[in-house]
Amino acid sequence: MAHTATILLLGSGELGREFVISAKRLGARVIACDAYDNAPAMQLADGREVFSMLDGAALRAVAEKHRPDYIVPEIEAIRTEVLAELEAEGFNVVPSARATQLTMNRDAIRDLAAGELGLATSRYRYAESLAEVSEAAAFTGFPCVIKPVMSSSGKGQSKVDGPDGLAGAWDYAVAGMRGDRARVIVEQFVDFDYEITLLTVRHAGKDGAGGITFCPPIGHRQERGDYQESWQPTPMSDSAVAQAQDMAAKVVEALQGGGKGWGLFGVEFFVKGDDVIFSELSPRPHDTGMVTLASQNLTEFDLHARAILGLPVPAEIRARPAASAVILADRDSEAVSYSGLGEAMEGGADVRIFSKPTSRPYRRMGVALATAGDTDTARRIARDAAGRVTIQYGD
Repeated sequence: MAHTATILLLGSGELGREFVISAKRLGARVIACDAYDNAPAMQLADGREVFSMLDGAALRAVAEKHRPDYIVPEIEAIRTEVLAELEAEGFNVVPSARATQLTMNRDAIRDLAAGELGLATSRYRYAESLAEVSEAAAFTGFPCVIKPVMSSSGKGQSKVDGPDGLAGAWDYAVAGMRGDRARVIVEQFVDFDYEITLLTVRHAGKDGAGGITFCPPIGHRQERGDYQESWQPTPMSDSAVAQAQDMAAKVVEALQGGGKGWGLFGVEFFVKGDDVIFSELSPRPHDTGMVTLASQNLTEFDLHARAILGLPVPAEIRARPAASAVILADRDSEAVSYSGLGEAMEGGADVRIFSKPTSRPYRRMGVALATAGDTDTARRIARDAAGRVTIQYGD
């Protein structure tokens, strides 16, 4: 097969930016799309389209204009029924329209994992009003976690310790949701030891029948429902690793539809001792996987691009001890610049600035990366480096 292809990238944030780099290294032509101009991936792509991907007519028009070999979603807020229509007409949606439809909504992927596949999950219910939130919380018990069924980067997610916090959590979830559904999932708070992302790559394999490769588990820490730092590899018992891999393989295989289903999936789990509980899944590179820019010879973005294009993916992926720490904005600004990069790198760290044109409170603007002899040291170096970068606001 030819190793060049046209890719329509739906979403152009920092993950899309790194994917564009990986895809272009393999000779692909990338058209980057987002709701605002000059998004990070657009700055490196061959072309750009600015429109809301919740606008089905606009999405179809862009697909028909460029006739891409692959349509690659990178964000949650997409008119997924249009993707299904396009796939039925012969477009290749990555990994499939079914995967995109199910994973863009937490209710659909949770029902698949818990209901159809029988995977271990927390207790949960859905709610579309404050009254239903109260009923759901009575079922799950306190503390519980309330989050929109469609959102990104932890937006709208909060932990509630008692009935008095439900109204505020409902309002916060509705304000942070993406899409046009005022619907939340109320789930039991899991008293976990740690949480991981298991990057799972579904690829053609040597015989073309399909193979699965797992990256070493990635540990991560969140605040406000959003990742703050991640590290790889994270220690797990052989039993826990085997459970996570088995569950990841089951849910990834179940997501295949009209497309080939090739690509990288970020599968999240809670771990308590040797018990593993399924949390969420993203059918694309994961923010916690930014650590692979330092830890793996083939990053998560390289693996995603290889799988999509039908190129070989190693059967085993190894990782050197590494960590990532995010660089966050603390205010709204229409112009940003940076200082302190040299100081941040003095301890051996690397820094990636995402080149987002504007900032808002808690928006990820960059990431510090570090390797060391062990992950604890790498985490310390990465956190220190991230703290040395100063964002300067122009207004």
